[in-house]
Amino acid sequence: MKAHLLYKDRDLDLEAAPLPNEAELIQDLELSTLFAAMASGDRFLYAVAQRSVMSGLEDPEAIVYRQHVLADCLAHPEITRQLYEIAVAAVTQEKKIYRPVFVYPSSILRRSVEVLQIFIGLLKQLRTLADEHVDTFDSEGFTTFFAMIRAELGDEYFRTIEDHLKRLRFRDGVLLSAELGTGNRGVHYVLRTPSGERQSLKERIGIGPHTSYLFAIAPRDEAGAKALSELTDRGINLAANALAQSTDHVLSFFTMLCRELGFYVSCLNLHEKLAEKGGPVCTPVPLPTDAPILGSAGLCDVCLTLRTESRVVGNDIAADGKSLVIITGASSGGKSTLLRSIGLAQLMMQCGMFVCAESYRANLCAGVFTHFIREEDSSMTSGKFDEELARMSLLADQMTPRAMVLFNESFAATNEREGSEIARQIVRALLEVGVKVLFVTHMFDLAESFYLEKLDTALFLRAERGDNGTRSFKVVEGEPLPTSYGEDLYERIGGWSGRPGADHLALQVGV
Repeated sequence: MKAHLLYKDRDLDLEAAPLPNEAELIQDLELSTLFAAMASGDRFLYAVAQRSVMSGLEDPEAIVYRQHVLADCLAHPEITRQLYEIAVAAVTQEKKIYRPVFVYPSSILRRSVEVLQIFIGLLKQLRTLADEHVDTFDSEGFTTFFAMIRAELGDEYFRTIEDHLKRLRFRDGVLLSAELGTGNRGVHYVLRTPSGERQSLKERIGIGPHTSYLFAIAPRDEAGAKALSELTDRGINLAANALAQSTDHVLSFFTMLCRELGFYVSCLNLHEKLAEKGGPVCTPVPLPTDAPILGSAGLCDVCLTLRTESRVVGNDIAADGKSLVIITGASSGGKSTLLRSIGLAQLMMQCGMFVCAESYRANLCAGVFTHFIREEDSSMTSGKFDEELARMSLLADQMTPRAMVLFNESFAATNEREGSEIARQIVRALLEVGVKVLFVTHMFDLAESFYLEKLDTALFLRAERGDNGTRSFKVVEGEPLPTSYGEDLYERIGGWSGRPGADHLALQVGV
């Protein structure tokens, strides 16, 4: 049995190797905040959320398939959680059943019977929910899932399983047949089904003809008891192995159902938290990778929304046909927040989730990569600029055409002329191989050089600044300016003296 609620043709692999740049993505996009909100304190859901978000899809049809299942979950959250709780109960209760230290066929059989008895009860609950809500859910994923449950878990199936489990308890003893082999040793042991015939009254009291013969082992005959136990184990060995395999099969179904429904339950958790914060939520439109497309209305940084009490300012983007987006403008004006919000939205869209926006549409990418500014190396094994170049070298090895890379204040650890030239060469090389580039920078030399080229495939955004130095945290289309208005921040925190070079000083100290 397969759930196929995440994929049409495969299962979610929680044991898959992490992405080469997974640690950097989590750090730069602050994904731990997202995973924590999705998990709501559950370590298993945290692992499911992380693996699902990091295992993005590149097929629009596969994403839409998952979006439809999620829409059903959002429409019927209580039923979704009930299904998940049944799967969790199966996995947790199986772990509570004692596993014998010494493994014998008899101990394997006893444990398998006990576990399957638990599973049968939970499978009946699944069947009941499927019968009650088969017409409630509309998505292809849930329609197929419920149809499978109803087809494979019919009344006849349960009757047959319960009959087998009753027989395998061997309350009337074990009936075996065997042949004599070399040295009169028993061979070809076969477990037989009892005839069900009872002894007559005369036979039971010993005055009638015998239909079978028996002998009793003395209570203190340990060797005899051991020999009898070994004889029994030989006879039930095949049955014990078959039942253990059946138990593992049902357990694997419940385990996979836990993982797949766990993703949707974690999405429900996130949706509820965003509703409490008043954050916008929409179903994004995934588009093929053929051309660069990016358009949004009211796009917010979902992690910032989860962390703050106040309403987060959303931004509109119209970057269809733009493979290069350069974001400049006032310091602390929302540039890095916008960059993170785009990266987060792309990852969430490609794993089939909703995004924190009023609307969002984008082409699918062959991976999202980040190159964000880092703190100084405390070990002093290398300079900050050397570290930036080393990370860029690793990214170049990992990226493929049709990828997306987000640069945040990259290559600013050296002087502007040198940093701009290095950044220009890197950006041009990435654009030539078909990588979508989004670059937040204070380097006017870099931004102006691309602006003067009048590229049809480039978009220039600028963080707004009021005449009195206030920040609206809105980022709009605009040409780069030679200043980032660092003096506003310098005056706010230390009192700007108005002397020449104060803006330059504020930027150098990292404001």
